[in-house]
Amino acid sequence: MSIEKTLFAAADKMRGAMDPGEYKHVALGLLFLRYVSAAFEKMHEQLSNDDYADAEDPEEYIAENVFWVPEKARWSYLAGHAKDPRIGVIVDDAMRAIEADNTSLKGALPKVYGRESLDKSIVSGLIDLFTNLKLDGTGADFDLIGRIYEYFIGEFASNEGKRGGRVLHPEIRRRHADRDD
Repeated sequence: MSIEKTLFAAADKMRGAMDPGEYKHVALGLLFLRYVSAAFEKMHEQLSNDDYADAEDPEEYIAENVFWVPEKARWSYLAGHAKDPRIGVIVDDAMRAIEADNTSLKGALPKVYGRESLDKSIVSGLIDLFTNLKLDGTGADFDLIGRIYEYFIGEFASNEGKRGGRVLHPEIRRRHADRDD
């Protein structure tokens, strides 16, 4: 079974009675956050090993076309708090923090995780699931995340009785177009 199908099958089990149209925003928002965090961590490691760079300076990341991820929005922080009863609020705060520090993402990330109607076990289960997704912060990760994202969209659309097509988050679509140039 492909990684896309494996991840979707596991995520689908957690979905429960939630509407697929709503659930896709939950799953795909976390998937995007996992990807940007992996790319950030790779750049953070490189900058930490450079005597002339400051690994905690957001400008260093902007210069390399990598999103700055504040400490409490980093995947390691979220994974460490996955079982916290406030995990939904923690994820929403992470999304807001990333948007605040990356103007191209303003208003683009979902902030739906802290709602009382969203079962916190879904959020923590997805965090655990995506934590097990081994990423190294390279272009290969971007391609993998893009494939998973497109697969999820198609599966969610088919479960909703609609055609999925090649729908990508606007930022992934922009970055994918930039790589093709």
